[in-house]
Amino acid sequence: MKQLDVRLYEYLLAKLPEITTSWLAMRIIEKDSIYSLSAHPEMEETLREQNRLTNLTIISSLLDDPEIFEKNKKKWAAVVALSRVNSNTPIEEVIEALSKLRLTYWQIINDFKLANIDDIKLEDYMRWSETINSAFDQIYINFAETYNEYINSKFDIQQSLINELSSPIIKITDKIGVVPLIGDMDELRARIMLESIPERSLESDIEHLFIDLSGVTVIDTLVAQKIFQVTKVLSLLGTRCTITGILPAIAQASTELGLDFTNIQTFSSLQLAFSKEFIIVEQ
Repeated sequence: MKQLDVRLYEYLLAKLPEITTSWLAMRIIEKDSIYSLSAHPEMEETLREQNRLTNLTIISSLLDDPEIFEKNKKKWAAVVALSRVNSNTPIEEVIEALSKLRLTYWQIINDFKLANIDDIKLEDYMRWSETINSAFDQIYINFAETYNEYINSKFDIQQSLINELSSPIIKITDKIGVVPLIGDMDELRARIMLESIPERSLESDIEHLFIDLSGVTVIDTLVAQKIFQVTKVLSLLGTRCTITGILPAIAQASTELGLDFTNIQTFSSLQLAFSKEFIIVEQ
C-alpha cells in the first residue's frame, strides 16, 4: 500500500463525522422519506450510525487487502438493506442518497489534494478515483441484490401465510370439519391446499371433511385435478370427503378430464349437504 494511500485512508477515517454531517446537510424535505430533512430525530441518529458503516466500507477499499472491503460490503448491505425494507424505502431513494454521499467524498478528497498539492501526482488522483468510484458501484449492486432478496423473502412469507389462511379447516364437531375455499383458485394455491389439508385433517382428527367451493370465483381444469387428488389422499388416510358448491362448468371439465367423482359425495350447497348428513344447521 503506497504511503499516500495510507495518508488518504487515515485522513478519511478522521473525517468520518464531517462526511456524515455534510451528507445529512444535503437533505431536503421529502414526504414519507427517511432521508427527509423533517424526519424524526431518531431516524437521523439511525442514518448517522448507518452512514458511519457506509463510510468505513468505502474507505476500506483503499486498503491492500480486498477481503476486508468484501467483508465490510456484505455486512453493510445486510444491515442497510434490511433497514430499508422494514421502512418501506424504495430502492431508488437509497441509490440517490448514496450518489449524494459520493459527491461528499470527492469534496473531502479534493480538500486532501489541495493540502498535499506538492506530493500528489495525477496518477495518484486517478487511482483514487478508480478505487473509490468502483467501491460505490459495487455497494450499489450489492445493496440492490440484498434488498431484492429481503423483498422476495418477505413476499414469500406473506404469500405462504395468505395461502395457509385461505384454506382453513373449521371444525363443526369433534370429527367433522369444513374447508370453505374463497376467491380465485390458481394452480399454486391448489398445490398448497393438496399439501396442507390432509395434514391438518390428521392433526385435527377429522373423519369427515366438507370442501366447499361455492365461494370460488375462478377455477380451471388443472385445479380440478388437484381437488380430485385431495379427495383421493383423504380417502387413503381414512377421511371421508364431501364436495359442495361445485359449479356446472367445473363438473363438466372434470368429466372431460376423466375424473371419476362417483365415489365422492357432491352437493350443490353446503347447507344441503349438512341436511343430508343429518347435521343440524341453523335456519
